[in-house]
Amino acid sequence: MSIPTPVQRTKSGSDGFIIVAVLWILAALATLVSVYAIYVTNSAIAVAASGDAVIADPLVSAGVELAAYQLLGQTDETRPAIGQFSARVGAAQLTIVFQTEAARIDLNAAPKELLVGLLAGFGASPLDVGGFADRIIAWRTKTAAQNGIDTDPENSLYSSAGLSYTPRHAPFIHVSELWLVQGIPPTLIERMLPFVTVFSGKAQVDVIDAAPQVIAALPGMTPEVVNAIVAARDAGALDRKSLPALLGGVGQGAAAADAGRAFRVGVRVAFDNGRRSAAEAVIVLPDDGPVPYRVVSWRNAFDGTTDQPLDFGRR
Repeated sequence: MSIPTPVQRTKSGSDGFIIVAVLWILAALATLVSVYAIYVTNSAIAVAASGDAVIADPLVSAGVELAAYQLLGQTDETRPAIGQFSARVGAAQLTIVFQTEAARIDLNAAPKELLVGLLAGFGASPLDVGGFADRIIAWRTKTAAQNGIDTDPENSLYSSAGLSYTPRHAPFIHVSELWLVQGIPPTLIERMLPFVTVFSGKAQVDVIDAAPQVIAALPGMTPEVVNAIVAARDAGALDRKSLPALLGGVGQGAAAADAGRAFRVGVRVAFDNGRRSAAEAVIVLPDDGPVPYRVVSWRNAFDGTTDQPLDFGRR
């Protein structure tokens, strides 16, 4: 056997180094390819979700348009207070529901006795309920300084509580402003929010489609009358002609005569690929003019994979 010369040994070592280097380079390239494949896959998923979101917006708008069309095709006397229907648009199924905002208690228009009834129904004590209602009414009530001096006791109440703000002294612009009203317990506000609005403009409630909690807030209302109304509604026997007899003189002044012109519209979009989208709007049907309706509130829910349920105002 011949002994390798120094030159041969050097060449052999160089060949081994080159092989190792090539293997390292190949491993690095394989890692880069894997990373790139993951990046491309995630990007494709993100683009698909983003694409669905972009497509969902006009679909939701179409759902709101369809609901408005149904409502505009009726007179005030025949317009339904609640409804639900479906529509197929391209690769998506739309489910649309609507309900009159008059089924909720309007924070800007409700009289004190109606607010008291709602607060009491959700657990406010008899000693506090009147004061809580006063705080809500004071928030929405305009006041004027006398001789440039602020003499409003409500402002003093907020200042003495260490708050950096005073009541708006103007209509609530959103029901979430209730969180700012001094003195009302947060748990009470949380219970109230699904049953109040700032869009109906009515001092009365549409009992035909109101939730039992809202019906129970009517002055003089009893559990027996509430149960009778709900039972008649479930049986399909409740309408505006039969309602006075069921009320039996209770809460007559707080019952609205029609569904009004403000409606909450919920739209769910179900794509064929399993993705979901949802949105909720409040629209107002004007008495006249070139614009068929106005959108006064809008909120979306879309996460690309699952539906985030919204409260569509259904009882």
